[in-house]
Amino acid sequence: MFDALSDRLSATLDGVRQRGTLTEADIDTAMRDVRLALLEADVNLKVVRRFTNTVKERALGADIVGSLNPGQQVIGIVHDELVQLLGGEAAPITFANKPPTVILLAGLQGSGKTTAAAKLAHLLKTEFDSTVALAACDIYRPAAIDQLVTMGERAGATVYQRGTDVDAVTIARWALEEATKSGKDVLIVDTAGRLSIDEALMSELRAISAAVKPDNTMLVVDAMTGQDAVTVAENFGAAVDLDGVVITKLDGDSRGGAALSVKSITGKPIMFASTGEKIPDFEPFNPEQMAQRLLGMGDITELVRRAQQQVEEAEAADMERKMRKGDLDFNDFLKQIKMMRRMGSLSSLIGMIPGVGKQLKNVNVDDSQVDRLEAIILSMTPAERRDPKLINGSRKRRIAAGSGTTIQEVGKLINQFEQMRKVMKQMSRGKGPDLAALMQQAGRR
Repeated sequence: MFDALSDRLSATLDGVRQRGTLTEADIDTAMRDVRLALLEADVNLKVVRRFTNTVKERALGADIVGSLNPGQQVIGIVHDELVQLLGGEAAPITFANKPPTVILLAGLQGSGKTTAAAKLAHLLKTEFDSTVALAACDIYRPAAIDQLVTMGERAGATVYQRGTDVDAVTIARWALEEATKSGKDVLIVDTAGRLSIDEALMSELRAISAAVKPDNTMLVVDAMTGQDAVTVAENFGAAVDLDGVVITKLDGDSRGGAALSVKSITGKPIMFASTGEKIPDFEPFNPEQMAQRLLGMGDITELVRRAQQQVEEAEAADMERKMRKGDLDFNDFLKQIKMMRRMGSLSSLIGMIPGVGKQLKNVNVDDSQVDRLEAIILSMTPAERRDPKLINGSRKRRIAAGSGTTIQEVGKLINQFEQMRKVMKQMSRGKGPDLAALMQQAGRR
């Protein structure tokens, strides 16, 4: 979503960074470019003015003008103010002293509320080891109940539903009783939406809230709606006491103004963000990490978090030992591919590496290429994976036929793998790789 804004901000701040000294006119020019970038991203005008004025005041007050190497100081100020604009600190869920913790989700129809409910259930189950139940209180759309049942099962949550013939307040109260009797840690209440805000919607929402007394009331907003999402948040906030916002479709093509405006305009923090179509594509919203992404700094924190989630400590230690010795085989390579797949797409992982994502943003990172590598390795026998030197011409033909690739692709993978092992062995002996030789070999290929 934020690619265009990130590019504009990075380009502007790169110009600032490269200057040996800065004048007040230089700061004015940079702030004008930042202002245009934020407005093009559909950030609220008042928020933009406040942001750029604050950055300029801080820059001028920090004796940056005329100082040596001031660019990094300006970038630091922009980063700090972006963090504040996005909410300052991550806003955690409030857990009840006595379970179940009740989370009430509200939002307009089409905001992704039902999907967000299942994703939140999955996150609470996997990261907090919570037992979660979902209450299907959208009685006006049978498809919404069916969707919640299907996605709730996939998320590992219990779904309480009584169809469309029982009123939503009764279902919510019954679901809370069932969750309490069953010893659930969390109950997430999925309420009905409308195409637009009306009194019937708000009245029902207030009645459900009074019945279940939620510990957390979250508004689900669609980031694709831009500034309309901020207006929706203001209207819902006037009807019920919101604790925060869940922003969906943060992976879409919209300009991202809602995420950058909602905290400043409503005073309510973004608590969670949906970042993809799959159930695990849901994460606590972290202003610090988002500011780093916007400034092209990568997101090494999220990369490490994903690795810790998906890779067992013993497995990682064993892999590190083999890499140090240059003793990897194709079985190890296959394990690495599977680990990487569990962490996400290649493009998303590369984008989190500071400095690398920006440099490789125009490189076509195709996950299907990884599929081909995996297919080639799976077409090898166990003995061939352990010792690639066994793979002669006839074996290459068999592997190519089994993997739907060419003999040349099989040969290229084997050669590159052997070269990688050679480099690792050199490094394990304290010798750096002969980069000139590697480049010559790459050129011949």
